[in-house]
Amino acid sequence: MENPAFVSDDQTQHATARGHEGVGGGASVRGRGSGLPRAESQAEGKSSGLEGGKPGADDPINLERRVGLLSGVALIVGTMIGSGIFVSPKGLLERTGSVGLSLVVWAACGGLSLLGALSYAELGTLVDASGGEYAYFLQGFAPGEKRRLWWGPIPSFLFAWVSLFLLKPSSLAIICLTCSEYFVRIFNAGSSINCLPPDLAIKLFAAFVIILITFINSYSVNLATRVQNVFTAAKLVAILIIVVGGMVKLGQGNTQYLATGFQGSTKSFGDIATAFYSGLWAYDGWNNLNYVTEELKKPYTNLPRAIIIGLPLVTICYLLVNISYLAVMSQDELLASETVAVTFGNRVLGWAAFLMPLAVTLSTFGAANGTAFTSGRLCFVAAREGHMVDVLSYVHAKKLTPSPALLFNAAIALIMVIPSDIGSLIDFFSFTAWIFYGGAMAALIIMRFTMKDAPRPYKVPIAIPVLVLIISVYLVVGPIIDSPKIEYLYASLFIIAGLFFYFPFVYMKKSIPGMGHMTTILQLLLQVVPTDVMPDA
Repeated sequence: MENPAFVSDDQTQHATARGHEGVGGGASVRGRGSGLPRAESQAEGKSSGLEGGKPGADDPINLERRVGLLSGVALIVGTMIGSGIFVSPKGLLERTGSVGLSLVVWAACGGLSLLGALSYAELGTLVDASGGEYAYFLQGFAPGEKRRLWWGPIPSFLFAWVSLFLLKPSSLAIICLTCSEYFVRIFNAGSSINCLPPDLAIKLFAAFVIILITFINSYSVNLATRVQNVFTAAKLVAILIIVVGGMVKLGQGNTQYLATGFQGSTKSFGDIATAFYSGLWAYDGWNNLNYVTEELKKPYTNLPRAIIIGLPLVTICYLLVNISYLAVMSQDELLASETVAVTFGNRVLGWAAFLMPLAVTLSTFGAANGTAFTSGRLCFVAAREGHMVDVLSYVHAKKLTPSPALLFNAAIALIMVIPSDIGSLIDFFSFTAWIFYGGAMAALIIMRFTMKDAPRPYKVPIAIPVLVLIISVYLVVGPIIDSPKIEYLYASLFIIAGLFFYFPFVYMKKSIPGMGHMTTILQLLLQVVPTDVMPDA
């Protein structure tokens, strides 16, 4: 069989011309246009079968509804519990100033995430399209003919721009740095000497984790999912160890640290906002179920139910973990610890203290694997829609994995590992993420007026998205006013910089000189081929 990567120049030119079609000029984007075979029937099939049907056998996108309610809850809980609960307590406690206020903020972050997730439940059942916020921005800000105007797709493009170049890679970098830090602590667990590992060693191992995870996801989808299942179990064990150990200490009467209550609480609105950054980083992932709506059984009922079950469950786990920390360590000791879970293990587990950093390492490795998996798919879809270079929408000829997109995400994450300041990266991540979370709430409010008659199987009170929007504005504006940082300026300039790429390459459909030859070279090196649809791998 002829490898499609080895094609003639004429064929290559034809494929290149077919690849990067415009968004605003009336042409259909790749993979979505009416010129593709069965495009209209696919759309009709997805819509009519939303309550449990599945595409036909000949459908090129053969997605079956195999995710039930329990699987939906597991997806939410598994993606939310990553590295945040092991690295964020220090930053959150430092910014709130007291034990009592820190627990209030942890609970408030869970409540805010639940309100946002409920709003996303309405969006997911109203807009039955892939892409999450990308699809919501298109439908909310550029419905119908407005999508053809020059400004219509800008919000969606900027979301893809920031997600692919900042949000997803920074998330992967943060998790891998945490994984690396806890891994090197395994060899010092149980020791009375707090020997800090070399910063270079942490960076090198974090880079190794990124490369290993990228290889796993590029080699086989089945291997990547197996890895995810195994490490999810380790994640739950880590939470269980901390909670049981903390409850035992509380039963022994160690309540003196919790008894300090609200002493020393901060009165700065900026500090409270940045404390929310640390807490919300631990809760990030509450919107992931929206990305698999087409694979969810009875999404009209199971999507909101999974959210209502999963979010409170994670909130309870996080509160119990923080109470367990404070049953063993004082506020000053917790702030002085660079790896809170390791300090907890040294105090509680004795000779088995190495199990704590090992469990956290496995947990964060699994979270990094899931992050890389979803990031690669987002990059793949954005390129297929014409918002990135075409080669990122190619898949391996035999493995059917989006290896170029995975490598692209890994390359940016490796660059972000260099600073290794996890606290700064968390602020950087949350600041930009909540701009788009707020944008999704604004889109939902707008669609209440522009799509009045559209069927809404699930509908939240309008006060919920309004409240989340107001809080989003506060989380974005508050820290800038109270304590300006250069990172916020960089993030704002980065978002605006996307417009310099949108107008020439997306709206005007210009191409970079030599990109066709570069695409051919990458096809030969990576053995990847173009595709118009997401492979059912």
